[in-house]
Amino acid sequence: MPREWTLKDGLMRTGMMALALGLLALRFLPALPPVGLLLLLPVVALMLLPFKTYPLAFFLFGLSWACVQAQWALDDRLSPGLDGETRWVEGRVVGLPQSSEAVVRFELANARSRHGTVPQLMRLAWYDGPPVNSGERWRLAIKLKRPAGLLNPHAFDYDAWLLAQRIGATGTVKTGERLAEARWAWRDGIRQRLQTVDAQGRAGALAALVLGDGAGLSREDWQVLQDTGTVHLLVISGQHIGLLAGLVYLLVAGLARYGLWPSRLPWLPWACGLAFMAALGYGLLAGFEVPVRRACLMIGLVLLWRLRFRHLGAWWPLLLALNGVLLLDPLASLQPGFWLSFAAVAVLIFTFGGRLGPWRWWQTWTRAQWLIAIGLCPMLLVLGLPISISGPLVNLLAVPWISLVVLPPALVGTLLLAVPYVGEGLLWLAGGLIDGLFRGLALIAGQVPAWVPIAIPLWVWAFGMVGAFLLLLPRGVPMRSLGWPMLLLLVFPPRPLLPEGIADIWQLDVGQGLAVLVRTREHTLLYDTGPRFGDFDLGERVVLPTLRKLGVKHLDLMLISHADADHAGGARAVANGLAVNRVVSGDPLALPTELQAEACESGRQWTWDGVTFQLWQWPLAGDSNQKSCVLQIEANGERLLLTGDIDTTTERVLLDSPLAVPTDWLQAPHHGSRSSSSMALLNGLQPKAVLISRGQGNSFGHPHPTVMARYRKLGMAIYDSAEQGAIHLQLGRFEAARSMRLERRFWRDLPPVNK
Repeated sequence: MPREWTLKDGLMRTGMMALALGLLALRFLPALPPVGLLLLLPVVALMLLPFKTYPLAFFLFGLSWACVQAQWALDDRLSPGLDGETRWVEGRVVGLPQSSEAVVRFELANARSRHGTVPQLMRLAWYDGPPVNSGERWRLAIKLKRPAGLLNPHAFDYDAWLLAQRIGATGTVKTGERLAEARWAWRDGIRQRLQTVDAQGRAGALAALVLGDGAGLSREDWQVLQDTGTVHLLVISGQHIGLLAGLVYLLVAGLARYGLWPSRLPWLPWACGLAFMAALGYGLLAGFEVPVRRACLMIGLVLLWRLRFRHLGAWWPLLLALNGVLLLDPLASLQPGFWLSFAAVAVLIFTFGGRLGPWRWWQTWTRAQWLIAIGLCPMLLVLGLPISISGPLVNLLAVPWISLVVLPPALVGTLLLAVPYVGEGLLWLAGGLIDGLFRGLALIAGQVPAWVPIAIPLWVWAFGMVGAFLLLLPRGVPMRSLGWPMLLLLVFPPRPLLPEGIADIWQLDVGQGLAVLVRTREHTLLYDTGPRFGDFDLGERVVLPTLRKLGVKHLDLMLISHADADHAGGARAVANGLAVNRVVSGDPLALPTELQAEACESGRQWTWDGVTFQLWQWPLAGDSNQKSCVLQIEANGERLLLTGDIDTTTERVLLDSPLAVPTDWLQAPHHGSRSSSSMALLNGLQPKAVLISRGQGNSFGHPHPTVMARYRKLGMAIYDSAEQGAIHLQLGRFEAARSMRLERRFWRDLPPVNK
């Protein structure tokens, strides 16, 4: 290669890397730069471009472009003045609506309202509504909400996901009318046709594989896929697009090798072109959403590299694809899938690119699975995703099974549905093959569930990252063997113990419900378990995963204040997922019998690791709210009172109990309802701060304005989960609590300051 070209190649590579770093920097910004600075950055970059500081110019270009795109997405969010308001909105349904348990969820695009500006794209839920199909135009009365998700430690960031999808509002449909029937809604038509096919009970899995619609998979199916590390196989991802393109490329190459390809047609350009067309066709079938567009772009660049620029090395197409994806959609860096897909490709290039000799095909396949598992382990950990222990072994068989055995009849059968018997027969075969796979995966998942890693310090993660890097190096490299103990540090990190006499408290963000985790040095208690409404179980989806990521392996006591669904709904899921030594409740007879709940013993007191606990219940309580089992926690003289849903009548009785002492922290009774938090209770307890657990824009109006006025009149610090997410405090240190939303991210609204 000429020296001049080598120099240009190096300069281009440096510029592209700087551009990528600038685009990726968006993900880590606590706040976006002011508009004036955003306008200035490109000017500064142009001034720096002719000089040796050109990498800085490329970095500034990338940063400014990413920030501008993010600002546009934020500007399209619902204005605070419309939050909680009901407005008539017109728009067209896009994507594939999802129906379950008498609710249909869908996205409304090109939204317009005669009474103010609304975001262009909204995600809506319609309870007990009529069927909604893709492509239809509707006029809807919607209770609008600003984009906001539950915010808990080390949990999925729903706020970031909404912004990455450029969804400017969520909402609940009250009523509506269809203005126009669907036009060009062929994907929805295919899905409806697939649902009528006899696929041996696996029509939902076929829809996921063919159309990227995972709504037909049950929660049990998702859990099996997660435990075995095979989620990527059933929902269309870059891997599916790449596999189909690879099969088409190899088919043309094989025909050419054995002299079956027309000699007048050069096989390589045709192989690359047909492979790219196959990728685009599959992408259109899958809806051509952001991950699919990203995959098609990557495949196009790889095929172009194979056709014309192979001499530049394998890192070039990855770097160009990374920049291409981020230039088209800078917000892609907010999604975990973006990092995992590029990291997996980078691991393969790094480990296979520098080998002195080739491996046999079976060595290449088996080692690739283990290398990806090792290389992605630190990435999965930092993203807070579960790690499948059985994944490397399972994927050895599952990937070729889906790619070579299931996918061809599924795609061909879908294309030939109009042909009598042929299309349905192929889909019947594909459904049986998927069902066999699921049966095998379920057996493995039952024996080896996914590992949910706990949160670890940054220095431990850095050691694990270095360990993974060492293990990816070829054999014989000095100190490579040190990678194993460094990587195992991620599995067995050092655990700092709480001091004696301190209680670590988390009020989790579970919407309109309550779940409070209390930990001492050696013991763990959970007060209430979050709500369950229909098939939406916050105990399963939020409480249990959060407890696992916080390192909770068992509960010494699960205390359920009373039996209402917003407090006890998640109890069964938590009890199934963790070992629970004892269950106590103020209304044990109304709980599921398998919990074996004991009655709350008013006056019972015990001490764990220097922290004192005491129970109280009104013996003459009438309804379930009044039966709430109240818990007082005292650490080094600092007190917290957890009150469940007691009302003003119960509060008066409480003031005559031993718990009627000055209290530093008060969990707002009944989520701050009008029938609770009486002035008598507040004057009697003299709390300095109140913890409110409630859902944003809840239909009950919690907390009531009169109650909030009482809190403010007494100068209490107010911590509201709907505004601040999960709340963390350490009882016994006499320090202020911290909220999750104070961890600055540019896509999160800051909580209001409560004084």
